[in-house]
Amino acid sequence: MFQGMLAAGTTPSAGGGIFSLIVPLVLMVAIFYFLMIRPQNKKQKQRNQMLSQLKKGDKIVTIGGLHGTIAEITDDVVVLRVNDVTKLTFDRNAISSAVSRETAQ
Repeated sequence: MFQGMLAAGTTPSAGGGIFSLIVPLVLMVAIFYFLMIRPQNKKQKQRNQMLSQLKKGDKIVTIGGLHGTIAEITDDVVVLRVNDVTKLTFDRNAISSAVSRETAQ
């Protein structure tokens, strides 16, 4: 009885099986890209732009939460003035965000 059904053309086709496996995989990769990878790349681009635009006198916050004003800045190092006498040296990548720009001193 089963041999008659197989001979009648009721066997599943192999090509449709592969296609039905590839389409969900492609959809998952596309969803992962638009929900995870693309926003992270955009955020990293904005951060790099913010770091490149820093100047002497900008008020910033470090990753550790320290607030200060940029006293000196080079390509890799930033010297922060925390108060009138205290200056701390940080790596430029340790800056979390720029708060504002101080008026001319």
